[in-house]
Amino acid sequence: MTDHLVRRYGGLQVPRYTSYPSAAEFSASVGQKDHETWLRHLEPGSRISVYLHVPYCRQLCLYCGCHTKVVRRDEVIDRYRETLEAEIRLVARRVKEPLRIARLHWGGGTPSILGLDGLRSVLDSLARSFDFDAGLEHAIELDPRFVSRPLAQGLAALGVNRVSLGVQDLDDIVQLAIGRVQPFDDVRSAVEFLREAGIERLNLDLMYGLPHQTCESIQETCTKVLSLHPDRVACYGYAHMPQRKANQRLINSAALPGPEERFLQARAVAECFTQNGYVAIGLDHFARPTDPLAMASLSGTLHRNFQGYTDDDRPILVAFGASAISQLPDGYVQNVADIGTYLRAIDEERLPAARGYRLTPDDRARGTIIESLMCNFTADLSILGEPSHYVDELALLRPLIADGLVRLDRHSMMMTEAGRPFVRLAAAVFDQFRADDFSRFSAAV
Repeated sequence: MTDHLVRRYGGLQVPRYTSYPSAAEFSASVGQKDHETWLRHLEPGSRISVYLHVPYCRQLCLYCGCHTKVVRRDEVIDRYRETLEAEIRLVARRVKEPLRIARLHWGGGTPSILGLDGLRSVLDSLARSFDFDAGLEHAIELDPRFVSRPLAQGLAALGVNRVSLGVQDLDDIVQLAIGRVQPFDDVRSAVEFLREAGIERLNLDLMYGLPHQTCESIQETCTKVLSLHPDRVACYGYAHMPQRKANQRLINSAALPGPEERFLQARAVAECFTQNGYVAIGLDHFARPTDPLAMASLSGTLHRNFQGYTDDDRPILVAFGASAISQLPDGYVQNVADIGTYLRAIDEERLPAARGYRLTPDDRARGTIIESLMCNFTADLSILGEPSHYVDELALLRPLIADGLVRLDRHSMMMTEAGRPFVRLAAAVFDQFRADDFSRFSAAV
């Protein structure tokens, strides 16, 4: 990859495309009534995925871009948990028959902040309102600093069978710069406790593009991660948006790597894992060859949702909690992000929908193309009709084609090997909102 292409494209800002349209296009024109109607439209007994958002942490990391806040009082956590359970009951009353949960994912924040009793209480609420698949994948995101042997054993007893550990980086200088001091021994202990408890499916999450991070330091982090033998690794590019996240204003922007360095860091991570037997999945995931994610990638059945790349083929995602986003056949619905407003809505027995997006046939076609590009690096453009229907998109692809990043063959397009790191730019060509200000998004590399 020549330096001029990285300079030309690497700093451009585009959505991550965990959905199409992206959440930035949601509006208040979709609200509670739409949410109720769309829930009633669900086929009885549908197999769904469920996401539970817990927006609290014991301390806030400077790099964090999630909807979360610091909490120290247990009564605040208990109040949120009770409200989460009340929302589950509200949603369940609006579907025709109990839906069947095939995937369950806890995210945050730090979901384990609820405690084992709190987690159990929420699960009991779900069990009273929904059916659980026998082969349910039950996943939770954990902070390694707070994983103890009793917690690991308790999670296993609750049926948790997949854990994602937020590692981010293991370099001392980088950890200080991002406000997350987390010795490798803490991560290793967390892995040992989880495996000892019988939770074998482990994902480790890393980041590149962090302050003071270098190719050498991130390679050292990857080497340490490899010694833990995770099933999956995700390595996301840090999105520095201090205009939106006050905590990120405490990060020294001058210490952040530029586009060329970010590109080299991402490539170093990919080489480290692929050279050690992992399969590259899409843009930023890696998995062991026998892992379901790797097999989905090889078979062309890989998907992408708000958690990133997944082998989850359920088209319906029902989400609970402040800021949580549901993906329904009719469109997207996002709960209000402000926790106080969320609590009041549930107290008044109102669904806390704040905004969303009503999907059109054109949105579905474009979403299919974008997901295919993000997952498989190829797309069938005939879904948009004859070439005359997407002449503007073809014109926007010309620079990428000229630079050897994209190939076209009649109705088909493919990212070249050199073009794969820039796949989000190709996806943005098919985004009908692409003329908007992309400064809201993260760097393309």
